[in-house]
Amino acid sequence: MTAPMHLPTFFVRQRITMMVNRYEIRGVGPDGGEGDLIAFAQQKRMKLREEIIFYSDETRTRQVFSFKARQKLDAHAEHDVYDEHGQPLGAFNKEFGKSLLRSTWQLFGPGYSAKGQERNKVIAILRRVWTMIPYLGDVWVPFLFHFDFADNETGQPVMTSQKGIAIRDKYTITVPDPRVDFRVAAGMAVALDALQSR
Repeated sequence: MTAPMHLPTFFVRQRITMMVNRYEIRGVGPDGGEGDLIAFAQQKRMKLREEIIFYSDETRTRQVFSFKARQKLDAHAEHDVYDEHGQPLGAFNKEFGKSLLRSTWQLFGPGYSAKGQERNKVIAILRRVWTMIPYLGDVWVPFLFHFDFADNETGQPVMTSQKGIAIRDKYTITVPDPRVDFRVAAGMAVALDALQSR
């Protein structure tokens, strides 16, 4: 089974402004690098119920998909991904207990569920220790965050998020599982950055 809008590879780039975080979702260009803009996401800060809306472009005149938390201010909150008409496409949530030492997420969609974790256990622990050191923990360090999602039943790869070396967060997203809709994968990819305050 192939999702209606499966995209095997795309890129996510963060842009920080004063009141919102913005994300560009780009396809793959002819040279293998970043191509055309597919979606433009915006996260408003300080909201009681987390919601990120994806638009067709930077004019923000047409909403193409979104995700929204089911609960207010809840670290365990599930987030539902919706198409432009408000129909559900999938969901994801962070496993709070397992994430204390290594960030862990669950991703759901038609016919699959998958677990995603930070790839490198040592980096996961190191960055947590770093943030606890007085004064030093406020210094920006370019830790690379990579996530691998595997099917909960078969263990097969479902999705990966590979962080590149850049001043602003930039990710290469690979989705080898054709069941995963691009909009669910893009929502999860942005959440890995936006909902963890990276």
